[in-house]
Amino acid sequence: MKINAITPVNHNYLQIIDTIAKSPKKLYFIGKLPETRRCTVAVVGSRKPTNYGREVTYKLAYDLARYGVVVVSGLALGVDTIAHRGALDAGGITMAVLANGVDTIYPATNKGLASDILDNSGAIISEYLPGTEARIFRFLERNRIISGLSDAIIVTEAATRSGVLSTVMHALEQGREVFVVPGNITSPLSAGCNNLIKQGAHPITCAEDVLEIIAPDLLKPQAMLPLGNNRTESIIIELIQSGIRDGDKLYKLSKVETSEFMQAITMLEISGTIRALGGNQWTIK
Repeated sequence: MKINAITPVNHNYLQIIDTIAKSPKKLYFIGKLPETRRCTVAVVGSRKPTNYGREVTYKLAYDLARYGVVVVSGLALGVDTIAHRGALDAGGITMAVLANGVDTIYPATNKGLASDILDNSGAIISEYLPGTEARIFRFLERNRIISGLSDAIIVTEAATRSGVLSTVMHALEQGREVFVVPGNITSPLSAGCNNLIKQGAHPITCAEDVLEIIAPDLLKPQAMLPLGNNRTESIIIELIQSGIRDGDKLYKLSKVETSEFMQAITMLEISGTIRALGGNQWTIK
């Protein structure tokens, strides 16, 4: 897949990152970036989450994506992986920020997940030149990109000395809102979260808690993305939600067979999820 190089200040969606310290002059990406600025939330946490951490991470990412929020994380094992998957299952867009060149997916076990991200209008992003290998210090550096791309970050589960806390520090320096899922006071993997709450982070129990502060308009009735009965329907819904209404463009960008596309769009119309505007134009009903 083609590797793109872009100057953030020249792209509507990426311009927000120009406001952070040590702002990257160039970003490399594969896949697709939103054409305009959209509400974006980073979801981060432990690489070895408990069952509780897995459950709350998936639900938050899933629900945020259904509201049309772009979910950002780092493609690492654990919470990152679950956040990306939750957003994808909701038919939403998710983006991964790597600590190495975008020509290599790290960890290799997430190659399938990376492919799914790209197949669903998402992107894999890095500030590092292709060919750059992952190193411990680069993970800490890339954390400022994860928070810098986002309007807010959510920590779902973290120990007292978790590396996730570096992302929190960057977020605070960048003026981003920090949200934290409270946890069991006897669980070591909730100690970091509970400490952040004591220090002033916003405690949350659902996606709506986040949106009430950073994007209340998304909470208007019918704002949540309708979910298709299959991946093709979800792709079409997401494309229309992103502003694409022309049927020919929807077909081209969906990257599915003609018969599959026609069946999906017909079923979406029958179910009342979308409606025709005339002239092969479509909108969410």
